[in-house]
Amino acid sequence: MEGQAGEMTGHVVFLLVIGKSDCMRGKRDRFPRVGVQARVQPRVRQIQLWHFILELLRKEEYHDVIAWQGDYGEFVIKDPDEVARLWGARKCKPQMNYDKLSRALRYYYNKRILHKTKGKRFTYKFNFNKLVLVNYPFIDMGSS
Repeated sequence: MEGQAGEMTGHVVFLLVIGKSDCMRGKRDRFPRVGVQARVQPRVRQIQLWHFILELLRKEEYHDVIAWQGDYGEFVIKDPDEVARLWGARKCKPQMNYDKLSRALRYYYNKRILHKTKGKRFTYKFNFNKLVLVNYPFIDMGSS
């Protein structure tokens, strides 16, 4: 087909911008759509539980759910069920509960990212030095 200014020629390509919820972000469509091109989003690294906890601790609106307490890096989960619900919503896992969340937290013990505070229920402490080394290995933590 030959065209002049203002006329469409050749093949028509449909561009459909598909709005995905946080749950669908990064997942492939199960069935390819013929003639449809989805908007390409940059690859986003999945959030880690420890980072999510830091986000909650930073926001004033969640201080009735989780808050800093005691020593540097120590925090208490005031409402374990709500923290688990929020984590489940973020990760699109509606069946999330505190038992599952605490199991995920225990994986951080061996990595020395955080540990449980003995004698205090729902209380944990971050090892910020380890977090910096794990996530920013190029930073020199030695004394100068």
